[in-house]
Amino acid sequence: MVMVVNTSSPSPGGAAVIEKQSERVRKRSPRYKVLLHNDPVNTMEYVVTTLQQVVPQLSEQDAMAVMLEAHNTGVGLVIVCDLEPAEFYCETLKAKGLTSTLEPES
Repeated sequence: MVMVVNTSSPSPGGAAVIEKQSERVRKRSPRYKVLLHNDPVNTMEYVVTTLQQVVPQLSEQDAMAVMLEAHNTGVGLVIVCDLEPAEFYCETLKAKGLTSTLEPES
């Protein structure tokens, strides 16, 4: 909370008036991880191409890294973002035959 002393308009008794002004603290909205799970059905090329089509921020190299991470470890991190785009990416990946889930960022 910020205290402001207003000397331009004194109170009737002549003393300065102290006004309280609350600071607005902007909370960061929670972010979510879009995860890609290993896919034994689709080709690696299809997965990379689909990742690039659905998440335009991913370069071919980034999409390849996500696909390889999912292939080698079972799950790969696609992107961390706000809930609305995360839901869109996850649902679109699913609609294209890939397995994707959301998880809150820790």
